[in-house]
Parts: sequence; structure tokens; C-alpha cells
Amino acid sequence: MVLQIELGAIRANWLALSDRSGKARAGAVVKANAYGLGGERVAPALYGAGARDFFVALAGEGQAIRPHLADDARIFVLSGHMEGADLDGLVPVLNSPQQYFRDRSLRPGQPFAIQLDTGMNRLGMEPAQWAAIRDEVLAEGPALIMSHLACADEPDHPANPMQLAAFHAMTEGCNVPRSLAATGGILLGPDYHFDLTRPGVGLYGGLPFAQARQVIRLSLPVIQTRDVAPGEFVGYGAAWVADSPRRIATVAAGYADGLHRAMSGKGANLYAAGTACPIVGRVSMDLITVDVTGLAKVPEALDIICPAQPVDALAELAGTIGYEILTSLGRRYERAYL
Repeated sequence: MVLQIELGAIRANWLALSDRSGKARAGAVVKANAYGLGGERVAPALYGAGARDFFVALAGEGQAIRPHLADDARIFVLSGHMEGADLDGLVPVLNSPQQYFRDRSLRPGQPFAIQLDTGMNRLGMEPAQWAAIRDEVLAEGPALIMSHLACADEPDHPANPMQLAAFHAMTEGCNVPRSLAATGGILLGPDYHFDLTRPGVGLYGGLPFAQARQVIRLSLPVIQTRDVAPGEFVGYGAAWVADSPRRIATVAAGYADGLHRAMSGKGANLYAAGTACPIVGRVSMDLITVDVTGLAKVPEALDIICPAQPVDALAELAGTIGYEILTSLGRRYERAYL
């Protein structure tokens, strides 16, 4: 199983989103092991393209990429200062007064950032909490004040201007760099850009950045082929029955590798040089069965993520989103960087 990752496409997508960010400086979100594609390879590639601000979810993720980046790279930890976290060389994004006071008592003089809750009700200080300690925090000189949009991938959603107004109200006069926009927010336009943007899924070829270059190709090796007669079934539950003589290939991957069982019977294909080969039967833990009757010759491997079926198209067939497919691509894949 080979997962091809085009680092040049990731760099090109960052440059495009940096250009879309206008006067704002563009960072890069590399949490979840760079969305499953390998933070130790992706983060240096983005640094080479010009990124200097990186965002991870957990301190351990930051420590994994810290040795691969130059000293001038800042790595922000979105979960903030969790008890026992190793924040050496990292910048915690503090989400509550409790985190703020813990951080200042344990890391006096070290850099930190602040996250504000502008309506998403997930992470960040609420308006009253922020108002109570705002002057003290600003006197300490945070590196960044940020918030996160809940509906940025829906440009007309009323939550977007509501959160924008709340962010303005909570940060007016702070004289600290501000950040509100991830990929979707960048596409909403300059009102949402502020000083620093945080492109994430768009770097990896995902929506809502429809103009992104595709980054990955996932090829699955064919283990075996067989002829199936009319009336014979394939796979668990006898869920698919041949209505004519068919040629079936079994490939080595399944839901243990992030290829969801839910896409069974939903019209997903594998591809041989652009020719669609329908998935038949149920996706199992380690195996997928594919109708290759239309091929003159069955190749050694078939593609499940490729230009003909990008990651978001596959995700839609599985009833999920591209983020989940990307971050679920497991360790059994051989990752080949181009």
C-alpha cells in the first residue's frame, strides 16, 4: 500500500493561500501529524516555502517537529498549557484564566498566546473571563490573540459576521497581533484576515479550497483476482450478488487503514489509469473487493484517492469529510514523498 505525498503541491497550496491572505502573514496548521501526511516531512517543506508560524493540537506534536525547524519558527500549541506538558521551545495558546495563571507561574517571561471564544463554545476565554484579566494579560505581552470560526466553510452563514463582530469587540485596542481565519476564513476575504492566518486543510488539497492542487495518491495492491458466476455473492453478509459473469479483484486495505466501511455500496471506485472499477461487497478490515471486468489487464495496484476521485469525493461517499479521511490514513501505508 503506497501513499504518495507531493510536498511540492503542499508548498504550492501554502503559497496560494498566503497570497489569498493579502497583507496578513500566513502560518500553517500541521496538527494530527500534518493531517496524517507526516509532520516531520511536511513542516520543513512549509518552512522552506516561507511559513514561520506553525499550529499543532498537543505539546507532543510540537516536540515532534521542533527539531526539524529552525529557531525562528514558532510552534503554537492549541490545547494550551495542560498539566505536565513539555512546552520547551513551544508557544501555548492559553484557553482559560486557569491556564493563564498556571502558565505564568510555571513559565514566567516565556512566550504565550491567547484564544478567545467568539461564539463557537469549544475553546477560549468567554467575554466576561477575558474582560476580568485582559489588562493583566496585555501587560505580559502575548505573542498572538486568536479565535476560531465555526462556519467558515459556509460563506453566507450568519455565524461568520457574528463571530467577526465579537472578535473585534474583544480585541479592539489590544495592540497585539490577531488571528481569526483558517482555510475557510481566508476565503471569506480580507475582513477576516487580521495579522496572521492559519491555513490548514487547504494545504493538503481539501475543501473548501477548491483551487488547491491535489497532494496525495493512494494506491492499493491487488492480492488476487477471481471469476464470479451469476448468482454468486462477494464479501460479508452476501451484500453484493453478481448478475452476470464478473471478474473481481481483492486489494489489500480496509477500514483499519482509514477507508470507511460506510462507503460500501455507495458508488465508490478504484481506478486503473483513469478507468473506474466499482467497489463491490462490503469494505472489511483489511480487504476491499473491486469489479475489474472492464479491464483488459488487471494492474498490480489500483488507486482509491487520485485525480479522478479526490479525498473529498471519497469522503462524501463515506458520509464524512475530507479531514477525517486524511487523518485516518494509518501507519500500514508506505509513505512516498515526491
